[in-house]
Amino acid sequence: MANFAVIVPAAGKSTRFMGRDKKPFAPLDGRPIWLRAIEHFVARPDVQQVIIVIAPDDREKFFERYGPNLAFMSIEVVDGGSERFESVANALAKVRDEIDFIAVHDAVRPNVPSTLVDAVFAAAIKHGAALPAIPVTDTVKQVDADNKVTKTVPRDGLWLAQTPQVFRRDWLVKAYQKRGTLQQTITDDAQLIEAMGHPVMIVPGVATNFKITTQADLAFAEALMNSMRGTKQTERSSHPFADEEY
Repeated sequence: MANFAVIVPAAGKSTRFMGRDKKPFAPLDGRPIWLRAIEHFVARPDVQQVIIVIAPDDREKFFERYGPNLAFMSIEVVDGGSERFESVANALAKVRDEIDFIAVHDAVRPNVPSTLVDAVFAAAIKHGAALPAIPVTDTVKQVDADNKVTKTVPRDGLWLAQTPQVFRRDWLVKAYQKRGTLQQTITDDAQLIEAMGHPVMIVPGVATNFKITTQADLAFAEALMNSMRGTKQTERSSHPFADEEY
């Protein structure tokens, strides 16, 4: 069985979130978003290491709030940098030698189904690199600085990337070592692997695996969780033996 490490970047400034807490630390149905995101990985037998990356300024408060969770789940904490790629690089330096594949998952994607994680992990083992994504279904407009439409972009073949993005460990480490020599703007880890000439496979994602960026996103995530809880309760109460004890 291949061994995986999961890196969860949570060191951003959350400038668009406009909340009392930074996005990853905001409560979602009574638990912080980052914890709900990371729970999808910690119990997997193929995940041997989980690393969360936080801003150095958040370290004291983070351990005060979540120390027991970190200890119980054996989650390692690494200080992040000023940019996301610096944060991931700091975590990469802490990945243990026995790890074969590295997954990078947004701390603010709390609703990734286990079946999707299974599929992306399997695709990464087979191809070396994989990520979930959903096809673009709306019409895409390109605009200028004044928000005037300059072009309608064909949506055929366009997909919206999600996480976890999963890579062979040696590919990702080498890509980060060469990142400063690439003459292009890199927006995610998969693009970095692409720039190194490695194939990256798409696994069909799900709409519920969205990234919480604004307060409206958080409200939608709360509604989604409430809806899912209600569905489970309805399914249980409608079962002919739901009220019997065993």
